[in-house]
Order: sequence, then structure tokens, then C-alpha cells
Amino acid sequence: MFRLKYCLLYTHFFISFFLTARSQETRRIDKSWEFLKSDLGGIWEAVRPVGKGNPEAVPIWQQVDLPHCFNATDGVDPDVNYYQGPGWYRKNIKVDNPYQNGRTRLHFEGVGQKTEVYVYTTKVAEHIGGYDEWVVDITDAVKTFTANPICEKQFHGQVPIIVRADNSRDLEMIPSDLSDFNLYGGIYRHLNLQYIPQASIDRVFTKVSVDPQGKEGSLHISARFLRDDGSRNLKVDIRLLDPQGEQVAQFEKEVSTQIKEIDLACLNVKKPILWSPAQPSLYKLIVTAKTGMDSCTVEEKIGFRHFEFKKKGPFYLNGERLLLRGTHRHEDHASVGAAMTDSMILKEMQLMKEMGVNFIRLGHYQQSRVVLNACDSLGMLVWEEIPWCRGGLGGEQYQAQARQMLTNMIEQHYNHPSIIIWGLGNENDWPGDFSVFDKEKIRAFMKELNDLSHRLDPSRKTAIRRCDFCKDIVDVYSPSIWAGWYRGLYTDYKQASEEEMKKVNHFLHVEWGGDSHARRHAENPDKALAKITTGDGVDERAGDASLYGGAARVSKDGDWSESYICNLIDWHLKEQENMPWLTGTAYWPFKDFSTPVRPDNPVPYVNQKGVVERNLNKKEAYYVFQSYWVKKPMVHIYGHTWPTRWGEPNEEKMIKVYSNAEEVELFVNGKSMGIKKRNVQDFPAAGLRWMVRLREGENHFKAVAKNGKEMVSDELRQNYLTAKWDKPVRMNLQEVDREGDIVTLQADLLDAKGVLCLDAQNWLHFSAVGDGSLIDNQGTSDGSRKVQAYNGRAMIKVRLAKGKCVASVQSEGMETTFVNLQ
Repeated sequence: MFRLKYCLLYTHFFISFFLTARSQETRRIDKSWEFLKSDLGGIWEAVRPVGKGNPEAVPIWQQVDLPHCFNATDGVDPDVNYYQGPGWYRKNIKVDNPYQNGRTRLHFEGVGQKTEVYVYTTKVAEHIGGYDEWVVDITDAVKTFTANPICEKQFHGQVPIIVRADNSRDLEMIPSDLSDFNLYGGIYRHLNLQYIPQASIDRVFTKVSVDPQGKEGSLHISARFLRDDGSRNLKVDIRLLDPQGEQVAQFEKEVSTQIKEIDLACLNVKKPILWSPAQPSLYKLIVTAKTGMDSCTVEEKIGFRHFEFKKKGPFYLNGERLLLRGTHRHEDHASVGAAMTDSMILKEMQLMKEMGVNFIRLGHYQQSRVVLNACDSLGMLVWEEIPWCRGGLGGEQYQAQARQMLTNMIEQHYNHPSIIIWGLGNENDWPGDFSVFDKEKIRAFMKELNDLSHRLDPSRKTAIRRCDFCKDIVDVYSPSIWAGWYRGLYTDYKQASEEEMKKVNHFLHVEWGGDSHARRHAENPDKALAKITTGDGVDERAGDASLYGGAARVSKDGDWSESYICNLIDWHLKEQENMPWLTGTAYWPFKDFSTPVRPDNPVPYVNQKGVVERNLNKKEAYYVFQSYWVKKPMVHIYGHTWPTRWGEPNEEKMIKVYSNAEEVELFVNGKSMGIKKRNVQDFPAAGLRWMVRLREGENHFKAVAKNGKEMVSDELRQNYLTAKWDKPVRMNLQEVDREGDIVTLQADLLDAKGVLCLDAQNWLHFSAVGDGSLIDNQGTSDGSRKVQAYNGRAMIKVRLAKGKCVASVQSEGMETTFVNLQ
């Protein structure tokens, strides 16, 4: 039933997405573009004749489909800086507007980071900003081009559309290149061709309110119209449908297009069906404007909910306390960069929901409409923010961009019931882009943005993260608290949070956690804590993210194991259950993502703090969250990606089981180790842990969890090694799996006696020649040709073609090892 529920939700989501186009004539033009990853000498090079008439024309363009990111692989290439510069796209399209005197537009859902748009050689628009949506009216340029004889002669009646996307470094553009994420380039969201009537709706705004008890709801509806040259009236039909599709209200109104923005209605709704994470009930508003034979329709999904941040206290939704259980996301994915498909996005959002997430901060920029629609449908409250991130404060061009981005974000996502917070900035106390870092000017601009946000949308809160000298300006503030990672011990978390809560009216802790190298595990993961000096705070400071120098800290001196991060998360979640004043938190982030500022991480250029890898493979931490946050019965024995444990003969080893069940029984090699009762305050694993003597070689584990009559189980097999090893001196490379033409290779680090070095963390470099190629530049533990070993091994995949392939692995101080594949 759980999966059926979400299948129905996603089916409903896909149907609603295509029904909610901004005009009746909208189609995606994602397919069959040509792309060039470089600049051109001028626009003529993009349209000049090629082929038989000009066989030596250069450069050579490649075929691509949208969404497309031209940093899809180089963002995590271990050997280069990712490309920052222009890229060109071109496509010939058929333009056939069905409306008399209608307008033809291109609707961009997101292009990084600066864009120029051409119809043939005529520039029709420029746009700065890689994350908001925008439209380009190409009506006049198309009319001029189609009147040109070259249209039919060279382009056979089609219209050439050329787009220049540019992510070059620019200090006067946000976000800063100092940001801990790539500023991707490309048309990495959908591109739509729109036909609209001469007089039509531009945007519908809905202001929804409901009393805390949910007895009375009101809906204020206004609309902005696209003005034309003449004065005309539009008949506007408005219908409101409840979550079951039953009509709640319907009426008509006549308006004049000479008035740009008009109040259409204010409706009262008795006992509205409330929207919440547990029951994300959505009403549908349908607004149709008609003039003569032409009409256009806008559909919006809305939700009735009431939220409140209590002063120095918890968060309330619809009159009841709700602990915000959150995470973050970047638009970033293995093999595609920012160009995530809808199915990739929805799979990611579903995994969050199945982990128990009810709140998400979209870091650090306006994200795809697909994401926001999913948050509405799945029931995830949202903090969405503009990308004023690090570097300081630029000049008027810089500030104008920030104002426009904030305006666009609020207007474009105004109707989403999931959004409760507009974020104004992130880490704005981080200097570096300009010679002068002026705190007072930053404060003044932050106040300007705060006022602008409240003027555009008084119904939602404003927030920032980590800029203490601006924390009094916004409604909600999150300081920097990284207990147990960048500073301090994870046991410092609760006290540090309470101290910070007392300094502001509304405290919400976003960004906590730490890095974990997927597949790396440890027998004594907390040993680095003995080096840490306490009492010096738990914030992140300049240089703390570096793997070299500075004070002792887990981020530098720890083992980056999944074992340690599971303990850190477990402790935080345990404490959060016993902090009655807490609004909530958001773990940073849900998924590993690429970043230019971390080339030395175990997977180069990847921030590895996610609970899933960059390809959505789950790490062990995912199940720790589930054990606290979900109601559906679950059980997970720690160590599914830990093939071999080690220790002394007859040494007792801790077996941890993460579960939300009332009690769990553990079986080892067929023998019961007893039943444990879950106690959320019994750290670690809520008391579901057993000390067990393992036998040499393979051991079988089975955990059976019970909640009343409900029962779930989990099993794994794991080897136990008691042999001692010395330093690694050689490698063994072998095939460990094959699916079709995909081969998985594993490199093992061995000492002089051939014993696997289970704590080895050497760097390994994979390569392949012949009739096969590495599946690398994925930014994952088994998808990078340069990677640190996890427990004395590392893996890579090879795609084979017909013939022979030779794969190899190198590591400093050891002979290169080869394997033949065919």
C-alpha cells in the first residue's frame, strides 16, 4: 500500500504538470538540439550554411537533447577544473501560432548562468541568473525572419533558434564562485514553445489563509494580464475544485486588459480540507480568460494550512506542534550534472519522503518547478532561497540581480502551499570576492531584501543561515552548528543549540552532519574524538573544511567512515526527540553533490555529506533516519556494504540494528542473541545492539522486528578476519560482477603475505584501453577513476564493446595491476 500510494501520487503529479501549462498552446522543444562547448566568433557562425555548400565549416556541433548541462561529467573529473565559459545551442523549429494576432514565446525553466537568445541573427533577449524561469517574446523576430527569402530557401520554412549559455566567472554575479557547489552551465531545465492570445493571463496569485483550528478558510485570487495595444475586455471564468475533484465555487468576471493586475475574487471556504505532510490535500483553481474565439487557461494547485513559529519555541502546523524533520538538496546528479530528468527528481523526492522527511531547504537557489510540485504533492514544507551565497556584496548590478531573483522566486512559486520560508542568503559573513568587506552595507542590503520579501509576500517568513551580524533582521535564523564535525563533539549538540536558540526569536537549525566515504566502515569510529578540544564552540570557521592544518577536528582527523556518521546522526536524532522547544532541523544534504572547492576529498570534487550517493545509492545513514522518522515498520542491520570485519579471535563485536519497532530479535549463525526493546534515549541504535563473538570466515545475521502483530526482517552475510596485516605492497584487480556489457572490477590492497589491508585508505587510479571504457566521472565511490580505498578496496565499472579490453589500477609505491576483459 505504501508504494501504491506514492505511485498514485506521482501519476497524479505527472498529469497535473502537463495540465498546468501557462497557456493552452505549450509544447516542449527539448529534442534534437545541436551544441557547441566553446564560444563563436559571432552569431553568423551559428547560422551560416554548412554541408555540401561549405564542407570545411568548423567548429563541429554535437547532437543533444534538453535538459542538458555542459558540465555533466567535468564537474567531478579528478584531473581538471570544470569548464566555465560559453556554450551554444541551436535548433530549427516550426512556428505556427493558431491565435490571430497571438504572441509566440520561448519559456525557459532554467539556464546557467547568463543567456543570450537569437532568432536567426537577431538578438531577442538577455537574461542573468541560472535558476529562475523566464520568457522571451519572439513574435516580431519570427515575423521578420519568415518574410526573408532565406527562410524558405535555406531553412525550409523553419525558424532558427540560437541560445548562448555562459557560466564564466564573474564577481558581479551571484552566486559566488567561492560557493561550495558548481555553477553549472547549459540549458539544464526544460524549454517550451508557447502560443498565447493577444490578450491573456500572465500569472495568477492566490493568497490562502485558514484559522489555526482549520474551521474557516479564505482564498484571495488576483491575476496579472499581458497588456496588448488596444483596450479590450476579457471574460474570466474561475472554478475551485476540492481534493476529490468536486466543484466548491464557480463564477465569472469581466476585466479590462488595460489594468495590469486585478483582484478577481475572495472566497470563504467552510471547514477546508487541510494540507499537511501527513495528508497533502490540494485544491485546484482553474482560471480561464476569453476574448472572442480565443481563450487561455491557468491552473494552480493550492492548499489550506496555517503555520506558526512560536517565539523561542516550537513550530506549529494547523494548530499542532510539528517537529520539522528536514534535509537539503542540490540540483545535481551523477552523469548529468544539473540536467536532472523529471524521473530522477521524482525518485529523489520519493526517497526523501520514504526516509521520513517533512521539511526541505532548497540550497542555495530557486529550484525546478518539478521539485516544488513534488513537495506540494508529497507533503514537504519548504525553505527556498536566492543564491546570494558567500563572497561579500557587489555593486548595483549585483544587487539588482539579487532583487530580481528574489522577486522572480516569490512570484513564480507564490502559490505553492509547501513553501513557508523565503531564504535571503547563505553564509553572507564569508568574504573574498571584493577588496572591501563592509558588514554595515551587507546589513543594509539584507534589510532591503527582507522588506522586499515581506512586501511581495506578507504571509511567509524570511530566513538566512550563518551570518550572525544580520540575525536580527530576518524572521528565522540558523547559526552554524556542526557539533562533532568541524568543531567540538557531537555530544555538544543539544547545549549549543539551546544557547543559540536563546539569542533569536525563531531558531531553526539547518546544516548539520558530516562527510562519509560510501563503503568505508570502522571498528572504532569515534577514536578521533579523543583529539578534539571542547569548549571552543561547534561552528564552522575559515579553513575548517580543509583536510590540512589547523586545530584537531573530525573533518580532518576522522576516518570519514559511514560508521562514524551513523553515530553522529544517531546522537543528533536522539537529542531532537527530547528538545520540546525545537522547531526542527535539516540535515546537510540528502545527496552527495559536486563542488569545485573539495578536490582532495576521497571522491574528488564531491561533497560527501549525503545520506545517499550522487546516483541515489543509499548509505547506511539513510536507515538511521528511517528508524526515527518513519511509521512504516522497518529494520536494518548495520553493514550491508561492509563485506569484512576484523579483530581478535573471540573478541566481542557490536552488532547494531536500526529499527522503529518496539522490539527486535537478532540471530547470528542461526542462534538467537536475544530480544532487545527499543529505547530512543539508549545510544547507540536506540538500544538495539548486541555484543557478539564472531567466528572466523563467514557469519550470517538476521534481525526480526516486531510491532504488535507486524513483523519485518533483514539479513546479511559478513566475513570476520583475525589475521594481522602490514602495509599494502601490491594490488589484486578482478572482475566481481557482470550485467550485460557492464563489468564491475574490484581492486584489493594486500600486504606482503597476501592479507587484505582492511584499514588501507590509499589512492587508486583506474584506467581502461581497447574495446571498453570506464564508467567514471560519476562522483560516486564506484564511479571515479581516482578514489580513496574503502577498507582496503575500491571498485569501478567498465562498459565493454565487442573485442578485448585491458583495465588497470595504479597506486603510488606499487606496481600497476592489469586484468583482461572481453
